[in-house]
Amino acid sequence: MQHIDVRLPKHAITVFAGLSGSGKSSLVFDTIAAESRRELNETFPSFTQQYLPKFGQPRVGAINQLPVAIVIEQKRVGKNARSTLATYTGIYSLLRLLFSRIGKPFIGYSDTFSFNLPQGMCPTCQGLGYVDDINVHKLIDPTKSLNQGAITFVSFGPDTWRWRRYVNSGLFDNDKPLKDYTKSEMDTLLYAPQHQLKNAPPQWPRTALYEGVVPRIKRSIIGKKEAQHHQAALAEIVTRQPCPTCHGTRLRPAVLTNHINGLNIADVLAMDLVHVQQFLSGITVPLAKDVVRELQGKIGSLIDIGLGYLMLDRGTSSLSGGETQRIKIAKFLTSALVDMVYILDEPSVGLHPHDIELIKKALRRLKDKGNTILIVEHNPELIALADYVVEIGPGAGTAGGRVTFTGTYPQLLAGNTLTGRLLQEKLTFRDPVRKAAATVPLRHVTIHNLKNVDVDVPLGVETVISGVAGSGKSSLMAALRDHLQDGYIDLAQGEIGANIRSTPATYLDILDPIRKVFATANHVSTTWFSYNGRGACPLCKGKGVTITNMAFMDPVVQVCEQCHGQRYNDQALSYLYHGKTIADVLTMPITAAADFFADVPAIAAPLQHMARVGLDYLTLGQPLTTLSGGEKQRLNLAVQLNKTGTVYLLDEPTAGLHLQDVKKLLTLFDDLVAAGNSLIIVEHNLQVICQADWLIDMGPDAGIYGGQVLYSGTPEAAMHVAASRTGQALKAYNASR
Repeated sequence: MQHIDVRLPKHAITVFAGLSGSGKSSLVFDTIAAESRRELNETFPSFTQQYLPKFGQPRVGAINQLPVAIVIEQKRVGKNARSTLATYTGIYSLLRLLFSRIGKPFIGYSDTFSFNLPQGMCPTCQGLGYVDDINVHKLIDPTKSLNQGAITFVSFGPDTWRWRRYVNSGLFDNDKPLKDYTKSEMDTLLYAPQHQLKNAPPQWPRTALYEGVVPRIKRSIIGKKEAQHHQAALAEIVTRQPCPTCHGTRLRPAVLTNHINGLNIADVLAMDLVHVQQFLSGITVPLAKDVVRELQGKIGSLIDIGLGYLMLDRGTSSLSGGETQRIKIAKFLTSALVDMVYILDEPSVGLHPHDIELIKKALRRLKDKGNTILIVEHNPELIALADYVVEIGPGAGTAGGRVTFTGTYPQLLAGNTLTGRLLQEKLTFRDPVRKAAATVPLRHVTIHNLKNVDVDVPLGVETVISGVAGSGKSSLMAALRDHLQDGYIDLAQGEIGANIRSTPATYLDILDPIRKVFATANHVSTTWFSYNGRGACPLCKGKGVTITNMAFMDPVVQVCEQCHGQRYNDQALSYLYHGKTIADVLTMPITAAADFFADVPAIAAPLQHMARVGLDYLTLGQPLTTLSGGEKQRLNLAVQLNKTGTVYLLDEPTAGLHLQDVKKLLTLFDDLVAAGNSLIIVEHNLQVICQADWLIDMGPDAGIYGGQVLYSGTPEAAMHVAASRTGQALKAYNASR
């Protein structure tokens, strides 16, 4: 942000537009939202404040007439196996109340119907609905002894602390192969419950309990945080099956004897929201009138925003960021609070143009209740919703941070700003369309909601799979992965192992070459150029800041007074390369760094790939934790760009991209196809769709109402197919320009 001043209208929808990385989020989330939340927290007693999130004081002179901010972000819900759509939205609490009041026969009060409480949970699976079993044949090598590494699971190998609990127990001959163990010895090794050892040898810890390998893995690894580090290894040994007692319902058998109109609570939880609404409309008992009305309000809001396909027992960990954001929007539509400021982060991500129309209706309703809406957005259809537009630019990174336009949407279109010009452009289709080199025939596919799908996926060209959210696009991609086996590069928007010390320089594997360049130029060791080692500032230990915990107040974060935020000590900073210190280099944007290291191919080539994927505004030392899902996917793409003759699978690569940045990405896609690669992209962006060679349109709706191929052919011809939701969206877009 370059010392900006801006006035925003209340009780209106304001959209913040501009290039990716121009500073929109810094203004909206790191300034407006952070200040509102910080000041709200300060209204609570100091004792309470110590338990509230800390937002820090934004670098802003003043914000006047600021309402309470509610931030609705594109964040997935945590991976709690007990959390479902019903529990997350509060619908389950109301359903439990409903069944406890009017269900027959009466079996108990509300808590009796909870799979998260002892009164209601299935005793076998503890309310999870599944049981994990361990395949011991994958866990041990019977030809080896304990000393030779007979326990093959990771973290149980020789000389590990877990391994010592078995070799130091005195229970086994540590040099005897497991195949020679008696049944009793094998049962003790694998299945013994926790117990105190009698006559334990001296090397056995005095307070330790002995436990067999299988129960130990179940207790200390599966379901715990450590499982995240061993996912591949656990997948090899763990088989997950529906609970044999409750058959996946999570509840005690007695709970399932309670019925309303012939259905028990598990039957209702297994329904999608549309069918739940039908079930509720059939309840006429006066005692249930208020509960039914409350349930219909909550569920109706979710259906209105396009989520009617979701099942109530859907685990929240499987919800996309876009689905979670829409659930939150629906929640606030039923709220009685007014004069709030709702702040949304790209609500169009993951949504088809058909879904975006539902979002627009919901946001208008939220505004009409007397609230202010602030949206960071790139999608043309949502920018058109704005009563007021603020464009940040003119460039990205250090070239951004300025207000380049404020005004109404018609004024934006009439102006001469980058966003205004691009919004007026019509979609253009590829001509001529490239011909497929071959096809992948998918036959009788029934994964998830796919309904016996037959489709040919072209290779050697650019193919887009589109359709409304939840229509079956990802399921079709899963079938494609199975068919291709290992013959593809998967660039889905997953995590890339980012932590606070991960940066573009480390991920591109160019930090070591950079250190080597500095070391060679100065005839010193490369360790001087690591802020985690010899080169670290002695005061801040290479962090660049000092953090003082102030208990219930926000921590005081200060730029290190010794290194001034550069992370390095004086000696490390005394070494120069072409007049720059190592700290100077790490603060360079990718574009500047590519020029600076132009004569070092090992550094320059990866940086040029970063520019090709549109990430040249990032700095070399920027933490990867600050990147969006779309940016991480493109960073992964930059690493893979040297490949030829392969299949690239991409999942919404335009997420978080401005119209201008999408054009850069389309140029890159053309280069990849020209080099002999195949591109198969799940995408909603109409710019990308119209430039593809082939379109596979899924639908017509989501969940059980989708799972069919509505259209397979060229994107332009889709406009003449009434059944193709995507084709009709392309037609409508051009008609509005």
